[in-house]
Amino acid sequence: MVKTAVVILNWNGIGYLKMFLDIVRRYSSDTETELYVADNGSTDGSAEWIAENFKDVKLIRLEKNFGFAEGYNLALEKIEAKYYLLLNSDIEVSPGWLKPMLSFMENNHDAASCQPKILSYLQKDHFEYAGAAGGFIDRLGYPLCRGRILTHVEKDAGQYDSQCDVFWSTGACMMVRSDAWRKCGGFDPDFFAHMEEIDLCWRFHRMGYRVCYIPGSKVYHVGGGALPYNSPFKTYLNFRNSLYLLYKNLPDRNFSGIMLMRKILDGIAALFFLIKGQFSSTAAVWKAHRDYYKHHDKLREKRKLIENSCEYKSTEMILNKFVVFEFYIKRNKTFTKLKTNF
Repeated sequence: MVKTAVVILNWNGIGYLKMFLDIVRRYSSDTETELYVADNGSTDGSAEWIAENFKDVKLIRLEKNFGFAEGYNLALEKIEAKYYLLLNSDIEVSPGWLKPMLSFMENNHDAASCQPKILSYLQKDHFEYAGAAGGFIDRLGYPLCRGRILTHVEKDAGQYDSQCDVFWSTGACMMVRSDAWRKCGGFDPDFFAHMEEIDLCWRFHRMGYRVCYIPGSKVYHVGGGALPYNSPFKTYLNFRNSLYLLYKNLPDRNFSGIMLMRKILDGIAALFFLIKGQFSSTAAVWKAHRDYYKHHDKLREKRKLIENSCEYKSTEMILNKFVVFEFYIKRNKTFTKLKTNF
C-alpha cells in the first residue's frame, strides 16, 4: 500500500490540467506517493489527453458526473493508501508542499485531516476564498475561515502562520487519513458539491479526531473551476447544503432555535437578491428550501445514524459568534477581530 495518494477529481477541466498537472507531478514525485486523476465522466477529452500525455498518472474513469462528493467516494474506493490528498484541478502546488502535511499526520495519530495555506493563484499575496488558513463555522452554521470572512478575503501578511486546530479543512486541498475516512463514511453523496467537507469534518470531531491547518505547506487556488462563484446552481447548493449540514449534525439542545434563525436569515437573503434584481438567485434559495423539506425523512435517518454511531458529541470548535452580525453590524471583517481563541 502506497503511503500517499494525490487524487485530482476532474470534470471537463482539461484547461486546468494542462496548466497544473505536470507541476503536481513534478512536486509530488517520490517512491511513497502516487498521483491519480479520477475523471467524472468528462466530455472535453481530458481523460484521453491524460492517457496520452501522462503515462505515469493513474487514471480512474467514472461513467458520468457524480459530483464532487460521490465522485471522490467512488474514486477512493479503488485506491489503497494510508493518506488521501484530495486536490482540485485548478490548484498550483509549490515545491515541498506535501512534506509538512505528511509529517504532521505521521506524528499526530489523532488527526483525521489537515490542509495547507490556500492562497489565490490570481493574487498570490492574498488568501483564497475556499479554505484560506483553515475553516470554522459560527453558532448559526455559517462557514468562515482564518483569512476569509463571508466575502472579505485578507492579504497574507503572516498573521496566520501558526499551526492550529480548525473545524474544517477545505475540499480544495485536504489530506485525509484513509482509516478515518472509512470509519466516518466519507462524503455524503447527497450534497453533490459544496460543504460536504464541513459535514465530514463535523463527523471527524464527533468521533474524537482533530482537523488541522499546516501553514508550512502552500498552494495557489484559482477558484470557481467547476462552478463559477456567481452561478445560481452554486447558490442553490450553498443554501440547500447548509440546511442539510445543520439538520444532520446540530445537537438537540439548540437544534430548533438555530434552524428557525437560519430559515429567517435565508428569507432575508432571498429578499435582498430580489431587490437587487438577481431573480435566479432568489429562485435558487426557494428551490434549496423546497428540496430540503422534500428530503426531510432521509435527513432524519441520517441524523439518527450519526447520533447512534458517533462516540463524542463535542462542538467546542464551533465559534460562539454570529458572523453575519459581526460582519455587517460591528464591521469586523477579519478573523483576528472576532477575538477568538484560535
